[in-house]
Amino acid sequence: MWVHVIGAGLSGAEAAYAAARMGAQVRLYEMRPVRMTPAHRSAHFAELVCSNSLGGEGETNAKGLLQAEMRAAGSLILQSADRNRVPAGGALAVEREAFSQEITAVLQANPRIEVVRAELTTLPKDGVVVLATGPLTSDALAEHLQDLLGEEFLGFYDAAAPVVLGESINLDIAYRAGRYGQQADYLNCPMNEAEYRRFYETLTQARRHTPHDWEKLEFFEGCMPIEEIARRGYDTPRFGPLKPVGLPDPRTGREPYAVVQLRAEDRRGQMWSLVGFQTGLKWGDQKSVVQCIPGLENAEIVRYGVMHRNTYLCAPRLIEPTLQFRRHPRLLVAGVLCGVEGYLESAATGFLAGLNAARLAQGQEPLVPPEESMLGGLVRYLSSANPDNFQPMNANWGLVPIADGKGKKADKRSRMFRRGLEQFQRWVAWALPAQPGPEDDPLPASAEIPAGSA
Repeated sequence: MWVHVIGAGLSGAEAAYAAARMGAQVRLYEMRPVRMTPAHRSAHFAELVCSNSLGGEGETNAKGLLQAEMRAAGSLILQSADRNRVPAGGALAVEREAFSQEITAVLQANPRIEVVRAELTTLPKDGVVVLATGPLTSDALAEHLQDLLGEEFLGFYDAAAPVVLGESINLDIAYRAGRYGQQADYLNCPMNEAEYRRFYETLTQARRHTPHDWEKLEFFEGCMPIEEIARRGYDTPRFGPLKPVGLPDPRTGREPYAVVQLRAEDRRGQMWSLVGFQTGLKWGDQKSVVQCIPGLENAEIVRYGVMHRNTYLCAPRLIEPTLQFRRHPRLLVAGVLCGVEGYLESAATGFLAGLNAARLAQGQEPLVPPEESMLGGLVRYLSSANPDNFQPMNANWGLVPIADGKGKKADKRSRMFRRGLEQFQRWVAWALPAQPGPEDDPLPASAEIPAGSA
């Protein structure tokens, strides 16, 4: 029985890889480049359209636990991320082009995966289906799903930050530093009060590029455009993405009034993205705002920030923690469409959906990770949250049981990390095949990295 995976973003790529590891025959459908989306630039799988970061690492970070779980699961996304990482302090950031090219090559070389480049407007009628079409599900397929599920899609704005050419950054002003003395992987553009006032005025007067039919959609707080942050008050950006705390200017020894941070987009440091600077401003105005920042007066923007619509389902009304639809048990969903927010969370739900799709195709019962694990907590939340005000969810410590015992918050979270990872490792060792085949080689020798495509 075939496993059909629709969409080759992070969740679809991980689902196809997981299902193939389980021995299933997989058809992976991707409509690009036959039909592009407003956010994607290439036909590569698992393209990162917003930030190039998969979140913070470490035992006190909830995303750090989910990363560790995915590594234990043999995740294709995490393997590629680790091989293509760029310096980002305490975060896992990647060189986005190499990352997606590698994932594309691995999946295309897998003998158990058939890649179909076509837009589907209806679901396959045979086999088991994993719906991983993401936040930019095509209108035709979205209409079909709405008829099938009887539920309207929800939605919110999402945005990407501009990327500037490294050689155009003025390093006489921008300085390398990590917050609170952490590894100096970021460039920091300091502002005094007068410079911040000029920047704020330019930002708040800039023109937005927002399609009229999206005006009633809500913004997701984790990806708020910088212009919307500024609308909330003069000091709001300074207490958000522009906060200078822990970033003293080495030339003065003092913290600036505000700081714009830049994170490397590639290993050579030739391109840098503005951290927390998601935006939907018109490109001309966007350039004016960026060049208002000290150190970026002559910045050359190689990729402008864009805004696009994210669509997702009201998961608590529709799905089980196995990621199956309650009324359609051979249909599973993963990624942003199922109500998670973030690259890592999308990949993780893709892994579980692919695992369970393969088990269903093989006549086995689907599984749910232990509740102490971050993935287990996340999928339980999706299936049981209050449906009346459901919003997309990131990995966070509120999803898993609190650790017993007293102590500092960091100590408790470290215990939660170790407990969750131990439980997940036991579960995944039982759930996955003991001996991976040659198709599980992250990058087989026969796989050639495809040339860039439009």
